[in-house]
Amino acid sequence: MELLNLEKYKAEIHRTLISKLDLEKLSRVNSSQARQAVAGIVKEIISDQRVPLNFDEQEKIQADLLDEVFGLGPLEPLLRDPKISDILVNDKDHVFIEKGGLLQRVDTTFRDDRHLLQIIDRIVSRVGRRVDESSPMVDARLPDGSRVNAIIPPLALDGPSLSIRRFGTGPLAANQLVQLKSVSAEMMEVLSSAVKARISILISGGTGAGKTTFLNILSQYIPRNERLVTIEDAAELRLAQENIVRLETRPPNIEGQGAVKQRQLLINCLRMRPDRIIMGEVRGEEAFDMLQAMNTGHEGSMTTIHANTPRDAISRLESMVAMGMNLPEKSVRQQIASAITIVVQATRMSDGTRKVTSVAEITGMEESVISMQEIFTFTKKGIGPDGKVIGVFQPTHIRPRFLERLRVSGIVLPPVLFERETQVN
Repeated sequence: MELLNLEKYKAEIHRTLISKLDLEKLSRVNSSQARQAVAGIVKEIISDQRVPLNFDEQEKIQADLLDEVFGLGPLEPLLRDPKISDILVNDKDHVFIEKGGLLQRVDTTFRDDRHLLQIIDRIVSRVGRRVDESSPMVDARLPDGSRVNAIIPPLALDGPSLSIRRFGTGPLAANQLVQLKSVSAEMMEVLSSAVKARISILISGGTGAGKTTFLNILSQYIPRNERLVTIEDAAELRLAQENIVRLETRPPNIEGQGAVKQRQLLINCLRMRPDRIIMGEVRGEEAFDMLQAMNTGHEGSMTTIHANTPRDAISRLESMVAMGMNLPEKSVRQQIASAITIVVQATRMSDGTRKVTSVAEITGMEESVISMQEIFTFTKKGIGPDGKVIGVFQPTHIRPRFLERLRVSGIVLPPVLFERETQVN
């Protein structure tokens, strides 16, 4: 049967199904029993209406309708594929996914804008948020922790748009990143030692560069006897620690009141006796408070920032502090140089892989300029016949100044770490 006619029959069967369902009663039954009951009703409807469908078409309609009733409709098959990391719905007819680090279009579609809007509303209502003309932008998350952003007309000109950023089913281990050649073993050993020694780290990178993933991995090296507080706009950190409190911002209510920003959560968390503060991302006025916390007893705290290079990350941080506080430029830079020791740059390469392309150390101030030195770098050499990036992780042969802090913490790194190169073919 033609796809257009199949969709038409499915819509008719769906309308009949909804009229027959007692949704309140259905919600009180466990999910497997409810699915069996609905599947039986769908079969009855197909049989009663004598719809000319073969077995495969009946099975597809039944699966689609079960996804419609119990899940997120056309998105469910995509959500079931663990290899898909991003689902990007541009409009009802154009859906793209990221798989293996590369974007591709899929044949998933929605009946109309209203259908897509219903799916968006189903997602955001689960976390107590709403989306309508008075509040046309919303951030939410799925039960598995995937981050969701939706924007609807009048701001979205071609109809509702939905973006889902997915996260793995479990935390990656550092050795997996080394095996994937996202970072060299030498880089990982130095950074893990820095975390253990309570050296504050800023992770920089663009969208989809793997900043949050790398932050999750570094957090695995925080000693178990320390108390952590995490602060995020949309909860996506998955830390393995037991002594942890997770905080999340709140958007304004329908009257425009009740919003809780990262800065308010950060000020509150200082009263919660944290050993370290992990902030998902700094993007505004909370940057100053984060620096203050790092400078007043919360060494070893970590956060991420959107920037293209370590130097750009520092410049962005300066701008954020300047936005919220009327402080002299030199004073802001002194705060940054005192609070942050290491800047890690994560980059998404042309073949879709993510790599740590720079590990830089902030060494202090030279007059009114923050001085930095690169410890490790990734140099791209070209593209292989299979489209994969060829390059080398290499040390700059500069011994970082924080080695003394490591030594005082009982960690002695062998000199060979700052001399050995790692090829990526």
